[in-house]
Amino acid sequence: MTDTNSQPPILNIENLKKSYGDLHALKGVSLSINKGEIFGLLGPNGAGKSTLINILAGLTIRDSGIVDVDSYDVTKDYIQTRERLGIVHQEIISDGFFDVETILKYQSGYYGIADNTEKIANIIEKLGLTEYKNRKVQQLSGGMKRRLLIAKALVHNPILLVLDEPTAGVDVELRQSLWKYVRELNANGTTVLLTTHYIEEAEELCDRIGIINHGQMVTIDETRKLIDKLGNRKLEIRLKTRVEELPGKLTRMSPEKFENGKRWKLSIKKDCCSIREILQVMEENSIEYQDLSTEEGDLEDVFINFTKK
Repeated sequence: MTDTNSQPPILNIENLKKSYGDLHALKGVSLSINKGEIFGLLGPNGAGKSTLINILAGLTIRDSGIVDVDSYDVTKDYIQTRERLGIVHQEIISDGFFDVETILKYQSGYYGIADNTEKIANIIEKLGLTEYKNRKVQQLSGGMKRRLLIAKALVHNPILLVLDEPTAGVDVELRQSLWKYVRELNANGTTVLLTTHYIEEAEELCDRIGIINHGQMVTIDETRKLIDKLGNRKLEIRLKTRVEELPGKLTRMSPEKFENGKRWKLSIKKDCCSIREILQVMEENSIEYQDLSTEEGDLEDVFINFTKK
């Protein structure tokens, strides 16, 4: 991530509100994204992610609040903000009567770019669309249509790329190639806002994470700091003999039983007891273990910690 302490944020949102009748989709959301970072916006279905992105794209009008892209207001300065934004929505495109290359040329024209054949060829190659460039959209698979969506968002060289569930329903190969390209774009200066339901993607890619729930931002911090602070360590214990139930004190650790009680997995929260105390409880209850192993907490723990509330 680029050092951006002295630079204004690429995206600045302050006290953003949006309601649909009695439904308060956004309840005063505030966040900022710095130039050169990959920012992950996570939240359960209905949390407000899509509403926020639609406001950013100009598809939905906010009730109140500030939404600036590179210091331009998304409503008042819509021409400047559209030039700076590339948005990949969840929905698959339907302009199926044109081929891939033609669609990208038309997309370029929307931004007043008359001849960027070299740029289009480069995007097509990077996204693995070369052998499909003369095919019509209706002839493409779901994964290829997803790649075309991303290509459309990149033809005008946006400084902020918004990826809304870009790998939903695509195969592992596409997912890996897409993230390789996103890292390359980011290394060359493109700032990325990512929403995803694949927690491991956000953990691997994002410099910072914001979690939204019920229309409110519940936390924003560096990914590693969130995991270190709130991720639960896992302790797996293999017992010498089967045990139907663990002692009462250990039930607070959400124990999972495997192999009919011969193997257990415990979640060790930050404010809970240590491994030494767990083993002491087992010894007091004459439970002998054969082997044990630990693994560090992850972003999924953090997500559950905030969204379950």
